[in-house]
Amino acid sequence: ATAKKENKPIFLSVGYSTCHWCHVMEHESFENPEIAKLLNEKCINIKVDREEMPHVDQVYMTFTQALNNGNGGWPMNVMMTAERKPFFAGTYFPKDTFNQIISNVAKLWTEDPGKLIDSADGFTKELQNMASNTAGELPEASVLGAAFAYYEGTYDDGYGGFGSPPRYAPKFPTPHNYSMLLRYWKRTGNQKALDMVQKSLTAMRHGGMYDQVGFGTHRYATDREWIVPHFEKMLYDQALLAIANIEAFQATSNVFFKQTADEIFTYVLRDMHHAQGGFYCAEDADSEGEEGKFYVWSMEELVKVLGKQEAELYVRVYNFTEEGNWAEEAAPGVKTGTNIPHLKLPLSAIAKAEKLDETKLRERLETSRQKLFEVREKRIHPLKDDKVLTDWNGLMIAAMARGSVAFDNATYLKEATRAADFVLGTLRKEDGRLLKRYRAGEAGLPAHLEDYAYLLWGMIELYEAGFDPKYLQVAKELADMLLTHYWDDEGGAFFMTADDGEELIVRSKEIYDGAQPSGNSVAAVNLLKLARLTGETDYEEKAKATIKAFAGQLTERPAGQAVLLQALDFVHADTREIVVVGKRGAEDTKKMLAAIQRRFDPNKVVLFKPIGPEGDALSKIASYVENHSAKDGKATAYICRKFACQLPTTDLAEAMELIKTK
Repeated sequence: ATAKKENKPIFLSVGYSTCHWCHVMEHESFENPEIAKLLNEKCINIKVDREEMPHVDQVYMTFTQALNNGNGGWPMNVMMTAERKPFFAGTYFPKDTFNQIISNVAKLWTEDPGKLIDSADGFTKELQNMASNTAGELPEASVLGAAFAYYEGTYDDGYGGFGSPPRYAPKFPTPHNYSMLLRYWKRTGNQKALDMVQKSLTAMRHGGMYDQVGFGTHRYATDREWIVPHFEKMLYDQALLAIANIEAFQATSNVFFKQTADEIFTYVLRDMHHAQGGFYCAEDADSEGEEGKFYVWSMEELVKVLGKQEAELYVRVYNFTEEGNWAEEAAPGVKTGTNIPHLKLPLSAIAKAEKLDETKLRERLETSRQKLFEVREKRIHPLKDDKVLTDWNGLMIAAMARGSVAFDNATYLKEATRAADFVLGTLRKEDGRLLKRYRAGEAGLPAHLEDYAYLLWGMIELYEAGFDPKYLQVAKELADMLLTHYWDDEGGAFFMTADDGEELIVRSKEIYDGAQPSGNSVAAVNLLKLARLTGETDYEEKAKATIKAFAGQLTERPAGQAVLLQALDFVHADTREIVVVGKRGAEDTKKMLAAIQRRFDPNKVVLFKPIGPEGDALSKIASYVENHSAKDGKATAYICRKFACQLPTTDLAEAMELIKTK
């Protein structure tokens, strides 16, 4: 309104609190008195946090990438008309370049505004055309094979992960790719798919992208070997990587993957945990004005903390050098001689080379890690973004609930439940609608597709972990709210924004799985599961309609939609609804549920109907279990396919055999 009133263009800058180059541009340009004066005189300036307003980010990032040969990133800087139609965009601009851009735009706006307005109208029409999705019939299961062929073609046999040969860098964790590959292995028995998962997850855990001292993963690796990270830590990366490692453990029984997930949860519960429940958003890459300074070590520091003998061992294990293993990659202002701890071999191989007992080696290294951690805690910490976001909390609730089942860990279930109750208590309005973020006692901003889809995921996982029907009921309510306000009746699938939300130049539908899976993909998977949990088949029909809405993209670029592929796998799989009826807490009940849940079996859902009133509460949500009862008061399993159940059994071995039988 002000831009229209004063006849000025809008300058929009989109970033986020842990974005390194956002801070650089902030300090160089936005805090520069000369540039600030120019901006305030010539433009109406709007700053947006992309994590709070992803719908705004998505629209203008599409424009930025289209204008810059597919390149985008943050900060994202866009010039637009008062009608929010864009005519210029880019990412980081050095101070002098940015000053010149603003001067040129201001001059043209004064002398020939029609030229800018015409180009903005043209760009807006193109954006609106780009927003359409290519619908089709439900793809066949062969699409899963085509996706695997793409993964195989871009896989780095040398160091794991995916990229463009021969450089393969930078490398992002993108854990949902590995979750998809595990499902493909489960479907086909293809050993290469499993090998790709194991090698990649191992390489990430061994590399410098993983925080070897304090645990948790950094954002991504700038190199092929996973050594040099971009040091920010995001909550969604922790959640998704934990899930991939949990599934890898369930598939292989390799405790290495369990340990990795446990360490990630250790980091999150220690450093990213809101006192009342819920999880913070991110930690910055920078401290004291330098990227990575909090995380790196010199040889001198190492000897001072560990003593000569233990430091020499640590140097050999974690590949320190006098000149610094980060010397060639050092960012401007970062001194050489700093080291990023990372492994090049598994500890079993290192123990053999060092002629040490592996257990003793692990104990010594753990003692050293704890000493380094205590010293590091006294350093100036990176900025913590202490927003509690509904969507990212949904992911962490899902991860911890899943971990509680796979590892028989009651603490994870307790913390997932606390987080769920916190989010539902502070970020859900009386009418059931969600809000976007909570910070410093204040909840606000409209929720988006991802908030509903990710929190729905968390509620389903939480139900299947603790079997409190309250969370299954919440899952239904979230799904219904999603379908009421976000569903596209004409084209199928979900819009990012609600039908009564802020009107932008494009109402977007997103399917690409980037660092985070798309809301449409996650919604499809969870509607499929919710249909099987509740018996309400409309959820499944909407999930299939979502897949059909993006059939073109799924067929043409299958690997870009890893989570939608998981939904397609579920549709074409031999899925089962497994109902266990028994006494809550009884040994036979616990034993049966554990055996059913802890194996890797992604295309099943599990309901537990306790004997008594709690079971009646479940029957009101999932009516098809109403007549399921415990035989002779014993834990009883009903193995069902599309709600047609085999004869019940109290014999665990027989139940497991029925589950395995196709």
